[in-house]
Amino acid sequence: MPQEIVLKVETSLAAVDRDGFDAVANPGWHRAAGGKLEDRGSTSPYNPFVCHDFLTALEISGCATGRSGWLGQHLLLEDPEAGLLAAAPLYLKNHSQGEYVFDHGWADAYERAGGRYYPKLQLSVPFTPATGPRLLVGAGSETEAATRRAALAAGVVELARRHRVSSVHATFLETADAEALGEAGFVARSDRQFHWTNAGYGSYADFLGELASRKRKALRKEREAALAAGIEIEWVTGADLTEAHWDAFHAFYVDTGSRKWGRPYLNRRFFSEVSALMADRILLVMAKREGRYIAGALNFIGSDTLYGRNWGCIEEHPFLHFEVCYHQAIDFAIAHGLARVEAGAQGEHKLARGYLPATTHSAHWIADPGFREAVADYLVRERAAVAADAEACLELSPFRRGDG
Repeated sequence: MPQEIVLKVETSLAAVDRDGFDAVANPGWHRAAGGKLEDRGSTSPYNPFVCHDFLTALEISGCATGRSGWLGQHLLLEDPEAGLLAAAPLYLKNHSQGEYVFDHGWADAYERAGGRYYPKLQLSVPFTPATGPRLLVGAGSETEAATRRAALAAGVVELARRHRVSSVHATFLETADAEALGEAGFVARSDRQFHWTNAGYGSYADFLGELASRKRKALRKEREAALAAGIEIEWVTGADLTEAHWDAFHAFYVDTGSRKWGRPYLNRRFFSEVSALMADRILLVMAKREGRYIAGALNFIGSDTLYGRNWGCIEEHPFLHFEVCYHQAIDFAIAHGLARVEAGAQGEHKLARGYLPATTHSAHWIADPGFREAVADYLVRERAAVAADAEACLELSPFRRGDG
């Protein structure tokens, strides 16, 4: 690699040129004002979470900053003449919250042995358990992409040593990034989510037709029951999103998040900021009863995938969560020709609703050789357990077998 190309650290993405960053994050895609997406020669799907607007909204809202335990250490690979060649969203952290790949047990074990687990480095999109690029290498040949990935991976390790952190955790990785990090000394980890795949369905009824008879009947009844109290569903996106929608959704999110997790990660300002920057990439599914909103789900729209992210409600109704988060997402994906729905972390209950197991990948660099060996040994067993669990889930698939 030419000597004039430099790798630098930037603490604030707001200081990085938006168009330049997006060119390496989602090469070939162009987003006009409001987030309207145009394909200008892309070679991979558009991922909304690594775009400059999403990451910056997390930062300027205060959700992902040093004060919240997410201090930006973003890597930028730059050429003085060509500009930004590659980047990696990287954070220095003093806790393990908002990651969805759990290492609390590792932290406890390391500190019981006399080590200091925090701070650590996190290569990820904060609060977002969705697979996507993490080593953002832009357009170019496969050789150029591989060279840039290797440079970023080496830069991550160099920064880890400079900060003397215990570890680096790269989460929800695409295959090429996982391989590049593996070559840089990271150990591989896997987990399982549930995703819905669009097999060219023309309607939700077409999808139901692929299920076993008993499952079809159960889902029809479930959807009817969810709306039985006079509940109406609205899809709100783009210019139709208003501050009133965000006021309502934030109330749902805080109420449900406080009860389920103890502390919601996203604040009210984030929703306004991200909506102002990329409204056309957002879908709110809102449930209304007797003229007021009572529940909602926040989704982000990629070029081929609908990503379900957050849910909340202020009234409890049977099956409403499943309707708003899963069935409506399928309806939207079919109506808009999207290839899949990724409905977030965990949730075996998604299986009965047509969401099948999908493996997710992370990679972990451990500074201490002894601890690294122990973690690597554990991960061999964990990967086998995850694979076995996915196979067991497939046995419970609602899809027809034979003449079912």
